[in-house]
Amino acid sequence: MTTFEPIYGIAIAAGRALFGALRLKPRVEGLGHLPDSGGAVLAITHFGYLDFALVEWRMWHHNRRHIRFLAKKGAFRQPLIGALLRGMHHISVDMTSGAAAYAQAVDALRDGEVLGVFPEGGVNASFTVRDLKTGTVRMAAEAGVPIIPIAVWGGHRLLTKNRKPSLRQAIGTPVRFAIGEPFAVSVADDASADTRRLHDALQHLVDRLQTTYPVDGTGQWWQPAHLGGTAPTPAEAARVEAERQRRRAAERSDGA
Repeated sequence: MTTFEPIYGIAIAAGRALFGALRLKPRVEGLGHLPDSGGAVLAITHFGYLDFALVEWRMWHHNRRHIRFLAKKGAFRQPLIGALLRGMHHISVDMTSGAAAYAQAVDALRDGEVLGVFPEGGVNASFTVRDLKTGTVRMAAEAGVPIIPIAVWGGHRLLTKNRKPSLRQAIGTPVRFAIGEPFAVSVADDASADTRRLHDALQHLVDRLQTTYPVDGTGQWWQPAHLGGTAPTPAEAARVEAERQRRRAAERSDGA
């Protein structure tokens, strides 16, 4: 039974109102793989900024459980957003030193919480699954909980990197979810091998959603290049992201 949390309740109500007003068309495969009790890591693809809210929306509809997400420390520094994140018991991650967030995440999982993680890191502009970080696997192994791969397709059409949102285009957007079978990991396992396994599971789910998506993405910005869209290739997206990170690091250095 989910404990009553006023701020989380308000956030869910706001999300339901927004998604209802946009007349989104959700469809979920593998809904029964979401846990009704106990700890678990939800390893989610990250193509759009609203992926976290969309997955929580489906979880809440299914069993009323709350997901604790790992969010960048910078978001917690913003007065309103930070207050909301803290009120919903999400976990702040310092990208330069993540040990504290990692320990907090493991404790939450051991306490029976469901943790939402984006193992790719930031939003992926190529709309294919890039190489994953091993932290997702390592924290699940240390806490002794399963990993559940989740792909979201269509949510990036609402709000994503390098695109200005369009209300007209967002209305009626089909949003598809594929929830894979949970799999166990152990501290005795090779974390890199398990991470590759997770990557392959996520890409398989994404491929299935893209293949069955009810809107033709040929020539569209939201479709990956290998399927005829105009999104950057993984290599192109990686180069742009590396340059962005370089500029940010230079700005921080100049401001120090």
